[in-house]
Amino acid sequence: MNEYLRFSLLFGLVLYFAFLFLMLKKNNLALKYTLLWLLTGIVMVISVIFPNIIAVPLRHIGIVEWTNGIFALLLLFLIIICISITSIVSKLNDRNRKLTQKCAIYEKRIRELEKAVFQQENEDA
Repeated sequence: MNEYLRFSLLFGLVLYFAFLFLMLKKNNLALKYTLLWLLTGIVMVISVIFPNIIAVPLRHIGIVEWTNGIFALLLLFLIIICISITSIVSKLNDRNRKLTQKCAIYEKRIRELEKAVFQQENEDA
């Protein structure tokens, strides 16, 4: 890997981490959901600083060019992140549905209680 490419990638990773921590600071991202993004960034930093760490195992599985291996690795991380986000959204959707159902039940009970109180007041009057 030539030095210009390595410097450009490191600069991009610095911007990546700065953006990630800025999002955390503004509370746009929860810390527990950011761990995969941090792990992905750490793997990218390691692969840029020590490209042979990634190149040797990639050759053993049949990937000759390390750049193709990096793209495959990044694609794998993005798929993992997408699956985890899908899981999170599914759980939140289920919780939202249950909360809406509880809200409707409470609203019905409040209407029934208001009706009972109104009838009680009419009988007393």
